[in-house]
Amino acid sequence: MTGGGKLEQADAYLAHLATQRKLSAHTVAAYGRDLRELATLSDGKAWDALTHFDIRRYAAQLHSRGQDARSIARKLSGWRGFFAWLGRHGTLPANPVEGVRAPKRAKTLPKALSVDDAVQLVAPNTPSAGDGEPARLCNRAMFELLYSSGLRVSELAGLDREFRKAGDGQPASLGWLELDNAEVVVTGKGNKMRRVPVGSAALDALNAWLAVRPAPSDGSNALFVNERGKRVSTRVVQLRLKAHGIQSGTPVPVHPHMLRHSFASHVLQSSGDLRAVQEMLGHASITSTQVYTALDFQHLALVYDKAHPRAKIK
Repeated sequence: MTGGGKLEQADAYLAHLATQRKLSAHTVAAYGRDLRELATLSDGKAWDALTHFDIRRYAAQLHSRGQDARSIARKLSGWRGFFAWLGRHGTLPANPVEGVRAPKRAKTLPKALSVDDAVQLVAPNTPSAGDGEPARLCNRAMFELLYSSGLRVSELAGLDREFRKAGDGQPASLGWLELDNAEVVVTGKGNKMRRVPVGSAALDALNAWLAVRPAPSDGSNALFVNERGKRVSTRVVQLRLKAHGIQSGTPVPVHPHMLRHSFASHVLQSSGDLRAVQEMLGHASITSTQVYTALDFQHLALVYDKAHPRAKIK
């Protein structure tokens, strides 16, 4: 099979992911990059000619080029799905990725702020890098909501003021605020919708922002808008939070996912309810949430080391 034929099959698979599995454009684009990399690695070799040993060699090449184990594992997973699809739509003798493992990776824990640092970061009297009162109130509402509800930054940026049906050239809301219920409804990974509580401090910040929020200029119903009246982008949220963290004296660089980690860790420390944290984070598997039990243990171990008279190192 020619290189052009290989790419045609890859394009057909990507179309399947987008139309049949309803994956996001961002996810489909990532799969596309991984398949193009596999096509480059395999050069002129047809998909159905690749073997288990070829895939192992490609994984080793990626590792030798400095790609981390997590990235290689993701690519192997994407390739495995592609060859499984080929097997259902052709004469592929076997899935060459089956049994190929990524290099072992060191277990890293998500970085979370301490409770004191997180509260100080989002406190209303903390200096903000926002230019003017509306920007300051918008920042405070966004940061409080990130920490209050553990949202992904894409979920935050995609929130509408309230639910709106499709119409007037605008799509239906995928995420929205319900002030009366003290909840936000968001659509997360895999198009899974969930409801997440909003704390009282975040509600206060949201009400203060809504009192000065300009009407969106792009015809949307965006909850958070920039100075031009357009929906804020995820990049804008990241930059504003980073600048705010520096100005407020947070001891480490802050990004939105750190507030999500902090939310999960602090709720688990207080409640011990792993299932509830899983639901609020929108994790499909409890395994993804269990990493926060290690953070919780680290917190307890630190308290023990500081407080127990027989734990102190002399």
